[in-house]
Amino acid sequence: MTTPNGAGTALITGASSGIGAVYADRLARRGHDLILVARDQQRLEVLAARLTQETGRRVDVLPADLAQPSDRRRVEDRLRQDPAITLLVNNAGVSASGGLADGDLDRLEAMIQVNAIAVMRLAGAVAPGFAARGRGTIINIASVLALAPELFNSVYSGTKAFVLNLSLGLHKEVGERGVRVQAVLPGATRTEIWARSGTDPAHLPQEMLMGVEEMVDAALAGLDQGELVTIPSLPDAGQWVAFDAARRAMQPNLSRDRAAERYRAG
Repeated sequence: MTTPNGAGTALITGASSGIGAVYADRLARRGHDLILVARDQQRLEVLAARLTQETGRRVDVLPADLAQPSDRRRVEDRLRQDPAITLLVNNAGVSASGGLADGDLDRLEAMIQVNAIAVMRLAGAVAPGFAARGRGTIINIASVLALAPELFNSVYSGTKAFVLNLSLGLHKEVGERGVRVQAVLPGATRTEIWARSGTDPAHLPQEMLMGVEEMVDAALAGLDQGELVTIPSLPDAGQWVAFDAARRAMQPNLSRDRAAERYRAG
């Protein structure tokens, strides 16, 4: 039996395992009902049954492959039509080994569909309702690779830079209308994404790998502290502040009516 839910309902993508499953656990314990989205219906149902038993929250499952436009539309429709939804966790993501020059272009395009297009479409589906109601939270899971493209393949890091920029821009659009936006930039995290991409995390320095529960708990702490960008492993928050300030300091000079002096012929 569920109790009246002042927290509303959280829709979480990529919820069958890893980061998404931990978000489901933590948000249910914070009082949210849940809508769990992922491809694996059986795993979703097992997780839903456990969370309902442990927390008493209502948990619905919505199986969907976010690389497929028809499946994305079903999730978009739920986000548009269900006014109980107060929180979206855009977590679903895939990776692929190899770079652009030597990679499988079809596989890389499928990765873009999940990591970038789905994030944009789901956020765009829910944001108007949130803004109209003056309430709602959108959490977009990006990656520290948005800031360090040299550390991994260019297409994956490019999708995560898209998610970061999307979040910053969306905050500008709806932040003053009662909608919270948070971009979470995890470092390497112990999830199944490594095996699915053909990468063995045992080859990474173990001091770089964070446990998934610690990562999600830190991200939620950042949300509670009002952060727009949360980097769970960054010891000195001032480094992000300085980075962001340097970026903003360039803005007046990014578009001018004359080329910079160094580009003019002598």
